[in-house]
Amino acid sequence: MITLLAKLLKALNAETSPWALAWAFVLGMFIGLTPLFSLHNLLILFLALSLRINFAGFLVSFAVFSGIAYLVDPVFDYLGEAILQADALQGLWVGLYESPLARLLQYNHTITMGSVVFAILFAVPWLFISYHLIVAYRGRVKAWFDRLRFVQVIKGTKFFMVYQRVSGLRGGSL
Repeated sequence: MITLLAKLLKALNAETSPWALAWAFVLGMFIGLTPLFSLHNLLILFLALSLRINFAGFLVSFAVFSGIAYLVDPVFDYLGEAILQADALQGLWVGLYESPLARLLQYNHTITMGSVVFAILFAVPWLFISYHLIVAYRGRVKAWFDRLRFVQVIKGTKFFMVYQRVSGLRGGSL
């Protein structure tokens, strides 16, 4: 886990596009909030592996939102039940349930339906929130951290210079 966090910090401090990191956080959020063993998560995992996003950010976001999902499962259950019991949508749900592919998606389960709808609704706001957090981190927190005296002392050591050469950081960021 420490290695994963180190890779995430390296990506936050590197030249990685803030949008690539933000999309990693969104895909990790989606897979973390929804039930893990479902067909739509296979698609999300395929996207995460095939797009140029930061995989460490994806995994950290997945871990964080998996913990959050346990706390808000009752909300997902309530939301999914309300959607599945809506009179106007009964024909759609019956038609989907009769389809073998739709049954594999398991959208007839209240928590799955509620979590997928919530994740879809929250994806765009989380994309922009995470983008702005990354930009703010790079602009303010990283600059403040680099000005700290003990960081400057560490960066001045021979050990850090050897570490930079070996790791390929070359930018002088921790």
